[in-house]
Amino acid sequence: VQLQASGGGLVQPGGSLRLSCAHSINIFRINIMGWYRQAPGKQRELVATITSDGTTAYADSVKGRFAISRDNAKNTVYLQMNSLKPEDTAVYYCKITTRFSDYWGQGTQVTVSS
Repeated sequence: VQLQASGGGLVQPGGSLRLSCAHSINIFRINIMGWYRQAPGKQRELVATITSDGTTAYADSVKGRFAISRDNAKNTVYLQMNSLKPEDTAVYYCKITTRFSDYWGQGTQVTVSS
């Protein structure tokens, strides 16, 4: 199983980025797909999730600014991040949960700074 996260980078406050996580998991085995982040000196936290039926959920800190989506034909989950703030700076990880296992991507750095 492989999860490959990409799309991070340096962006100014108010800017946008789209993260992608390409995976090799059979989509019919997936229960939940999600994005997490970990800032320096802090614990990893949940950012957004999307279930197999398309239900989404977001951390309060990103509601209205971030959007999680998926493209099953491309085996990819996305995180569109708008109106970025310096406090969004972190390493972002994708996670896929199946009935029996959790799988993590390698992380992609997002830095929001002027």
